[in-house]
Amino acid sequence: MINPTAHTTDITTMHDNVSIYLERISDFARLLRTRGLAVGLSETADAALLLSETDFTDRERVKNTLRALFAKSQAEQEIFDRSFDLYFVTAEQKKAIEEAERAAREEYEKQKAAAKKDLTYNGQPMDLDESMRETYMRMPEEVRERLRQIKDRFKDDIERSPELYASFIKSVFMKSIMEQQLAMEDAAAQAEAFDDPELEMLFRDISDFHESDIPKATALIGRLGKMLNGEIQAKNAGSGHKGKLDFKRTIRKGLETGGSLYRLAYKRRHKRRKKLVLLCDVSGSMIQFSAFALEFIQSLSTISEASRTFIFSEELAEIDRAALVNTETFRKQVKATGLFGRGTNLASALSQLLALKPPVLNGSTMLIILSDTKTVNVKETEQLLAGAKRLSGNIIWLNPIPERKWDYVRSIGRISGICQMIPCSTLSDLSRAVLRIAM
Repeated sequence: MINPTAHTTDITTMHDNVSIYLERISDFARLLRTRGLAVGLSETADAALLLSETDFTDRERVKNTLRALFAKSQAEQEIFDRSFDLYFVTAEQKKAIEEAERAAREEYEKQKAAAKKDLTYNGQPMDLDESMRETYMRMPEEVRERLRQIKDRFKDDIERSPELYASFIKSVFMKSIMEQQLAMEDAAAQAEAFDDPELEMLFRDISDFHESDIPKATALIGRLGKMLNGEIQAKNAGSGHKGKLDFKRTIRKGLETGGSLYRLAYKRRHKRRKKLVLLCDVSGSMIQFSAFALEFIQSLSTISEASRTFIFSEELAEIDRAALVNTETFRKQVKATGLFGRGTNLASALSQLLALKPPVLNGSTMLIILSDTKTVNVKETEQLLAGAKRLSGNIIWLNPIPERKWDYVRSIGRISGICQMIPCSTLSDLSRAVLRIAM
């Protein structure tokens, strides 16, 4: 990955050398590509042509020119602005960076000299390679101080018997340094993994998503849905026969081999897909969570043969399948019902759901509730949930609150005793929860 601060460019001096600014524009375009912007050769060439006629002392004009060429959507413009401010610097910023780099070099040399002293015993340097010496310099000061104290404690012993105690001291230092190296490698691997924007989004709390994240999250849900569909189909295909023996097909197979009935045929048992009743909280911030969860459920063609989707805040309303085509359509229909942004009364919603004729819940349905349990009339909600469970046989609750916070939400403790509650604070959690429902 290109480090945006590795080649910071003073934009006020670029016009002094045409070849320099052409190189920098190309390098900046590569940086943008690593951050997800579709910046090709034609856009780069257009930028070079336009900027050759631009006054580089006007920073905002340069920025606006490049933004118009390189960034189309609002999300891309936000990425562009952050990248531009890091990559192209003013003369004052460049001076500050140079001073910071000089101070960093001086500090490095100071630490290097201190490490050289620490890694010496009885006047001789420890036999350590350069990478281990670098690791020692990056170790926490308290760990280095502890090692220095150990060395000082055995100073007299080293002078009396250098071969014996010097080897001991070296082993102590090497053990600590190697532990630090392993810890740094693990941290680097984790950082590299989360440097992937898609992976970071998969594990980010849904409540932290911005409006600009929704299209990317929706595309990610679609890809995950295809993967989950494949996993479900593979499991069903590999589950073996579970039907009754098919005598007619067995006899036909036997006739093909001279009457031997060693090839048995079984009647295929078609697994019936579940009938789901979805009850989605759309009060306040819950609308985004419900939209993502519904995207997941709709993306699994293998999960349900007939679903009914209800939304609620203070009242209940049913929405048709056409509203579940995508997040934007869902949000529009929710707002059209007038339920968005109001308080949460799950008891009222459940009461209306149970009163519908013909009954919505029966032994062949599964009730799935999408909510954070924060509702008025918790006691009445518990009673109505118990009644819904007797009718449907199974209630699954997808909760956007991280499980580590459940102890602080009293309603979760009371409601989780009635139904199966699954933490779904991230898209990764949601995918696992939906897979459990499908299986």
